[in-house]
Amino acid sequence: MKITINDVAKTAGVSASTVSRVLADSPKISEKTKKRVRKVIEELNYHPNAIAQSLANRSSKTIGLILNVEAETLVRNPFFIQAITGISEYAQEKGYNVMFAYNKSEEGDLDIAVRYVNSRCVDGIVLFTSRTNDKCIDFLTKNNFPFSVIGRPDQTEGVLWVDNDNFQATYQITNALIMKGHKKIAFIGGPKGHNVSNDRFEGFKTAMTVHGYAVDDNMTFLEGSFSEEFGSECMMKIISAAQKGQELPTAIVTSDDMQALGVLKAMRKKNISNIAVTGFNNMPISLYQNESFTSVDVNASKLGFYAAKLLIGKIEGDENLPTHYIVPTKMVEVKPFY
Repeated sequence: MKITINDVAKTAGVSASTVSRVLADSPKISEKTKKRVRKVIEELNYHPNAIAQSLANRSSKTIGLILNVEAETLVRNPFFIQAITGISEYAQEKGYNVMFAYNKSEEGDLDIAVRYVNSRCVDGIVLFTSRTNDKCIDFLTKNNFPFSVIGRPDQTEGVLWVDNDNFQATYQITNALIMKGHKKIAFIGGPKGHNVSNDRFEGFKTAMTVHGYAVDDNMTFLEGSFSEEFGSECMMKIISAAQKGQELPTAIVTSDDMQALGVLKAMRKKNISNIAVTGFNNMPISLYQNESFTSVDVNASKLGFYAAKLLIGKIEGDENLPTHYIVPTKMVEVKPFY
């Protein structure tokens, strides 16, 4: 008889979800409990992919989404709605339902993944975030559970993923600013540990270096959020430094249109209008601002569409499934709506 996760849980005197967290090496579980559970796993000769095998004969025709955002951000940032729309479009075409959960921490993502897997309520998962040393990816990989990722993972082998070339896109938009004569350029980045944040900063830094311009640490803001509030906060810091004698930048590269919106609002508040601003995602936010700016259209709906296509292909055993898709980007001018 095949050993199940419930057998391990019963023998170790813990819940099945605790066993899953031990397999994922969750920091929420004490070392004492981990040691006890691992000993039972070894004694019973339990193999984690038994979870996926038990799912093989039971399809829910549902895919689960894990969004690493707060509820307010989910509503306010159109990227997520557009990506979910793309996922839903392909899922509906293939006869699948979609359910989603959101939270704002990596541990929260892992807890959701554990619940999805153990409850057997979904056939596969789309992750909306790819981090350095991603625990969700490690957990799902170890359990041989179908998943795809929006965002390039650290280790691409055996992982289905879809993304833009964020390095190249940021390099191009920075290069375009330099070609227009900008030399002193500020940069506003995204969340710490997210690969998209790292790639966009590297693209910016490389463009500056290629042209022989220094990246000013005083005008480089990393480890923030893709939010209007963070954009406004960074711009106010730049303005405050200028009031103390530091030269204002002539351009600001942001990592998200919501950040760009925050920058523009702070500039308007301080009657500053001679700084070029760029964003990412080509969101329909022109209704809320009065200035034009340049954005990178990432085609979020296509990112979602292909993430669903990869996942459902995996679930249905498509032997000709590609490992990833790169969705092209393009620079666009976001015009105010009058």
